[in-house]
Amino acid sequence: MPTMTLESPTELLHYQLRTALTMEDHSLAALGELAKAAKSADIKKMFTHHAEETREQIANLHEVFTILDLRDTTAPSPSTTGIARQAESLIAKAGPKLRDQVVLTCALGNEHYEISAYEGLIIPLETMGVPDAVKLLRANLDQETHTSEELRTMLEKVVG
Repeated sequence: MPTMTLESPTELLHYQLRTALTMEDHSLAALGELAKAAKSADIKKMFTHHAEETREQIANLHEVFTILDLRDTTAPSPSTTGIARQAESLIAKAGPKLRDQVVLTCALGNEHYEISAYEGLIIPLETMGVPDAVKLLRANLDQETHTSEELRTMLEKVVG
């Protein structure tokens, strides 16, 4: 497999945007699987709602590509691939009584990764002076942060 060498901040940013798009595609697929695995109707509803937000986030990413005049393609996201594999493994091992705790824990880990990915994109775009792109990515970050808080609250109820 050929190795890509990123030579400029713009190349790095483009690559990170491409992996963010893959990240959100992976997240959308995972949310469906997590909703199926969950036992609680409230947790299923939360995952369905976040899937709707994820579709908005994907649209926002496409808009950022347009603003920056970059090709909106995906790039591999080994991190989210690993997060998805870990979730599959834990769900397969969890008995019915632990299923809700497992899906919430897996989703929380994914949200934290997404939060860090968006923060890593926003900072250079702020420096570059691209407020329209920053606004869209900050909207995604705000949704991810809110979802993380919801997941944490729900997890506290499930284990408490």
